[in-house]
Formats: sequence, structure tokens, C-alpha cells
Amino acid sequence: MPSAVTSSTGLDVVCHAAESYISKPYDQRPKPKSPDDRPPYQGANPVADIWSAKVLEFGGKYLRRAVENGEDVEARGTMMLGASLAGVGFGSAGVHIPHSCAYPIAGLKHEYEPPGYPKDHPFVPLGWSVIVTASAAFRFTYDTMPERHREVAELLAGERIEKADENTLPEVLIQLMKDVKVPRGVRELGYSEDGIPELVEGAMKQQRLLVGAPKEVTEDHLANILHESMENW
Repeated sequence: MPSAVTSSTGLDVVCHAAESYISKPYDQRPKPKSPDDRPPYQGANPVADIWSAKVLEFGGKYLRRAVENGEDVEARGTMMLGASLAGVGFGSAGVHIPHSCAYPIAGLKHEYEPPGYPKDHPFVPLGWSVIVTASAAFRFTYDTMPERHREVAELLAGERIEKADENTLPEVLIQLMKDVKVPRGVRELGYSEDGIPELVEGAMKQQRLLVGAPKEVTEDHLANILHESMENW
């Protein structure tokens, strides 16, 4: 695959793992009356955490290499393995705000022509539609799970972080975005502040995902996240 395709698919993998690891824990969600009433995703849980944590480690260590060199079989193979592991993790725990915002970002306008992809039609690759709001989303959710945000940042950075705050994980993600050469924000994908209300409306429709966010998400919250995500650097 071209480097841009590797970048987008790899960042989708990273977000699968990060959102799953930072989701409302299974034991903090309302107990259903019967198993039939259980939602598609169960929230963070000890089993999903194992898969998601390993994926974050892989993403931080190998994604840059896979994007830089298409012949790096170790890096590309490990990211392929990470994609499968992430599927196990988020298939149980679920994803939330970045993926909810990705639906309308990818679906409402078809103007962007991604480099490295076929030129037969304009579109926004999924991984890029997800990652552009991730830093703002995790800055918003930080106060509910400070330790988990720090752990995700450490796994991606590959080192211990002694002092972390609400900006630590966003900074790690933004550096990864820069290194694998992605669009810097929602504006570059064809949107302006005038389009935020429509993006919010589309994201709010993804309640099966938003229910897994570690804190309540309102229209105003999503508007702030999208506004902040117009340009990430």
C-alpha cells in the first residue's frame, strides 16, 4: 500500500485501541434486565484492555516505520497484527467520540482528494476522519480517567511519563500525526466553522458509540471538540 494508505489505516488501528482503553468501564454502566438487552459494546474491561494496550505499544513503535518504508516487513506485519488485535479489543469494549465524529466528517462532503489513493473520486479516508478529532476528544475526557490517559500516552510514546495532564496524550497523538503526514485538522478535509452544526448533528446520531464515552457528551461538547479540531497544529 502507498504510505498515505498505511498512515490512515494505521491511525484507525491506534484510535480503535485508544478509544477502547479510554471508554466507560463495563462495571460503571447500567445493568440490563437481561443479556438480550446488552448494548453492542460493553465498555473497557480487563480482557479488552490487554488487547488494546498491546496495540498501542505496536502503533507507537511501528507505525512511523511502516509509513516511511513500504519494504519494512517487520513494521508492516506488526501493524497488520495490531489491526487484528485492535478488532478483538474494540469489538468488546467499543469506540466513542472520535469515531462518532468520523461518520459525518467522511460522509457529508466529498471534496477532499487524499494523496496516495486512486483519483477516481474524492473522499476522506476513515483513519484520517477519526484522528483529526482524537486529540481534542481525549483532552475533553481526561478528567474522568487521568491515569488511563497517561497510560495510553506512555504506550504510544514508549516511555514512562512522570507528570501528565490533559495535554499529554493530545501532544503525543499530534506528534504521531505529524510524523505520518496526515491532514492537520477538519478544515483541511473541506469543512469550516460554518459546517460544525451539521457535523454535530451527524455525530449525535451515533449514540451506539457515544454511550461508551467515559463522560456525558452533549451537542455543545461536540461543537467544542470539532471547533478545536479545525487545526490541530
